[in-house]
Amino acid sequence: MELILLEKVQKLGDLGDKVNVKPGYGRNYLVPLGKAVSATPENIAEFEARRTELEKVALTKLTSARDRSEGLEGFEITLSANASDEGKLYGSIGPREIADAVTAAGPHLEKSEVIMGEGPIRYAGEHEVILNLHADVETHIKVIINPE
Repeated sequence: MELILLEKVQKLGDLGDKVNVKPGYGRNYLVPLGKAVSATPENIAEFEARRTELEKVALTKLTSARDRSEGLEGFEITLSANASDEGKLYGSIGPREIADAVTAAGPHLEKSEVIMGEGPIRYAGEHEVILNLHADVETHIKVIINPE
């Protein structure tokens, strides 16, 4: 399936790129979220007419993400959770809990922006969590889990 990207998509392409993707990825993710349109001649002409407008929007999103990243630099949150004597949590701390705690402490953060490569946190202690605020902007925060 050939699409035109309306914004930068990580590991796929930049604004205005023509990309070939699997039909399910395009039909179920890129097109419904407004990240891409089909590469038909009409859509190509419409995209070229709106190109400057889309570039301004992309630049605004990028600067906003950079500002948020600077505000989160060195950010640290502390959460409490039930844990055994060895420090193993009864349950886990996932992206939703981290996003809610950061939002409650100040800057707004979406669950989808929290990247936990090793999966949910299952042990008490200090953990480093990656925040992907934009395709080009990534920052780290420290999450401290205190056992109850």
